[in-house]
Amino acid sequence: MDLGVEGKVAIITGGSNGIGRGAAERLSAEGALVAIVSRTQDDLDRVSAEISAASGNKVIGIAADVSNEDAIKGMVDAVVDAWGRVDILINNAGTSMGSTFEGMTNEMVAQDFALKVMGAIYCTRHALPHLRKTRGAICNTTTPGGKAPGAGSQPTALSRASGISLTKAWSREFAEHGVRVNTVCVGLLKSRQHQRRWEASQEKNPDRTLEEQYEIMGKNVPLGRVGEASEAGDVIAFLCSERASYVTGASVNVDGGSSPVV
Repeated sequence: MDLGVEGKVAIITGGSNGIGRGAAERLSAEGALVAIVSRTQDDLDRVSAEISAASGNKVIGIAADVSNEDAIKGMVDAVVDAWGRVDILINNAGTSMGSTFEGMTNEMVAQDFALKVMGAIYCTRHALPHLRKTRGAICNTTTPGGKAPGAGSQPTALSRASGISLTKAWSREFAEHGVRVNTVCVGLLKSRQHQRRWEASQEKNPDRTLEEQYEIMGKNVPLGRVGEASEAGDVIAFLCSERASYVTGASVNVDGGSSPVV
């Protein structure tokens, strides 16, 4: 399927790993010009070179902290200086943080909101004037926990609920300019976070491989496995493409059937 994104310009936060990289790889393979954003320039240089080598299309990496609005303005300006436009914004930066209410500190809540909610707000604020010109698309990465939170899922479920709320509100506000806004609610996927947790568990379980760890984790997923980051990246790329031109204000679960709600 031709996604119709050739020559379009995409900004992807959290783009050097996991879901963000998966979306970057798909969009670049489809002919888009991709700017990936994270905090570490060395990672960005390596990943952008790898994606570009695979797709044959230009990929740039721009180091920026999404919780710093000045840095985000500079990042968007740099993309526009390089390519003259913005067609796609993927607000993907974020980590998973879970705690019981009594264990949750004010600092945890502030940190989570700064990264996931304010980061998305800053990126959208500065990209929106350009997206209006191109009648572009935004996709926010959230989780099914933002719709149906479980015990001990704060503050992530709280910030992801905010992301879902922003998605619906923005989809209605920006529609008059032809800007579509959707969210992908991601479940259990292979990621650097899970790899680090596996590494930390090696002292207790030195013989367990990472794939064995994923096999154990996947038993609680209806499809029976942990998802690949590329599977979420493909859905994000579709929602930001011409093939989804009448889809806005939607939330799509990419979770192997784990969510109790649609």
